Amino acid sequence: MLRRRGRGHCRRELKEVEYKWTVLTVTTVGVLMSGIDGRILIIGLPQIASAMHADAEQAIWFTQGYALASTIMLLLIGRATDIFGRVKFYNTGFVIFTVASLLTGFAQIPNQIIVFRFVQGIGSSIIWSNSIAMITDATPRRELGMALGINSIAFNLGSVFGLTVSGLILAFLDWRYLFYVNVPIGLFGTLWAYTRLREIAQTEKGAPVDWFGFGAFVIFITNLLLALTFAAYGISEQNLVNGLLVISFLALIAFVRHERRTKYPLLDLKLLRIKEFGSSIVALVINVTAFSSLALLLSLYFQLVVGLSPFEAGIRLLPLDVSALLVAPLSGRMSDRFGQVPFITAGLCLVSIGTYMFSTVDASTPYVTVVVYMILLGVAISMFLAPNVSYSMTLIPAQRRGVAASVRSTFFNVGLTVSLNLVVLVMTFTVPYSIVTAVISSVGPVAVSMTYRTLFMNGLRSAYVWLAVLNATALVPVLFTFSRTRQVKAQSQLN
Repeated sequence: MLRRRGRGHCRRELKEVEYKWTVLTVTTVGVLMSGIDGRILIIGLPQIASAMHADAEQAIWFTQGYALASTIMLLLIGRATDIFGRVKFYNTGFVIFTVASLLTGFAQIPNQIIVFRFVQGIGSSIIWSNSIAMITDATPRRELGMALGINSIAFNLGSVFGLTVSGLILAFLDWRYLFYVNVPIGLFGTLWAYTRLREIAQTEKGAPVDWFGFGAFVIFITNLLLALTFAAYGISEQNLVNGLLVISFLALIAFVRHERRTKYPLLDLKLLRIKEFGSSIVALVINVTAFSSLALLLSLYFQLVVGLSPFEAGIRLLPLDVSALLVAPLSGRMSDRFGQVPFITAGLCLVSIGTYMFSTVDASTPYVTVVVYMILLGVAISMFLAPNVSYSMTLIPAQRRGVAASVRSTFFNVGLTVSLNLVVLVMTFTVPYSIVTAVISSVGPVAVSMTYRTLFMNGLRSAYVWLAVLNATALVPVLFTFSRTRQVKAQSQLN
């Protein structure tokens, strides 16, 4: 009898170990695909804009549709999977992503690409946000850090691969294959997920979904992006822009008031009452808004100003991502040892310096100089982000850290989503919108005149300066946090 029980226990343990690795491999394929797709348009944007005769804002919305869907769904998915189960949503996410990729490749007009990219972003958000929860459910606590680390590395590698894969595809194939490449991977991932995954999470059946809060947030972020979009078109759209901003502001107020009062909030804003946590979130949003568009600006510089091919541009962008990837773990360890606030402060200062240095670049600048600036920027971003995560999460009680992570992710995505529309608007302060459109929708510098290229480069320089100044404002909440922390420590020593 004891032997049979012992064998049964061993079989259960073996199945649990096997399923742990099944979940990790399935979710790793998913996040790798999401990482690739999140960056693949950074290189391919001019080619698609040219082929579809899209203006500058339509081209930006090829990426913004994806980012907007990912941001708004991030709020809903976490709560929905707690209620209805994670595996069903994950499998559905793979199907949505794969079908939307195919439809994007079939698109005939710019608006179709925007719509299908939005749907693609929904699928990607389901895959990405669900992966962490599924790994946590299936992995023993003592091995969780390693499993999440592998998953995170896969996403980051996907982001790096996206820069090179897109260049290779465009060197030999039509731009539509930037999306077709997802189809076989998506089909494989869908079939694997459907046949191997099973539901093991405990669900909260009957718990309500905060639809009012979700709707208010969607209205806020969508109208804000539309306001930035139409503002770039010029003064003729001023009344529409003002109306959109008013709607966005009112929706934000409604969202905040509702989330603070409802029993089941999508986003627990009460955590922002912890002033140090709130300050770190404000700094994060500002920093992400400032640096998220830099890779695309550099891609446009390499392709449309210097005149490189998409593949060459993708290769030349690698120092930015690789330096950030290499420094991130070291920055985290060093900040744990010597304190996070000095690293956060130094990182922000260096991000502003690195961003400003790009405003000194032109078509004749040696690539070695640009590499130095990219490495400086990559190092600086990691010096800020990893310690910022560590610092803000240690301020939160252990039982509330899952909610805090959701708050961080949402605000991170808000900054990511706003960044590109803001950059185009800033460029139109210096360069007429028609010229920005003419250059972005051209393929290579030969397609436009030297005058247009020079003006476009001036617009890029202006954007770098504005982004450097914007990032510098993130020092205000950080220094507030630092001074407050010192006061608390001094008070505790006196007591």
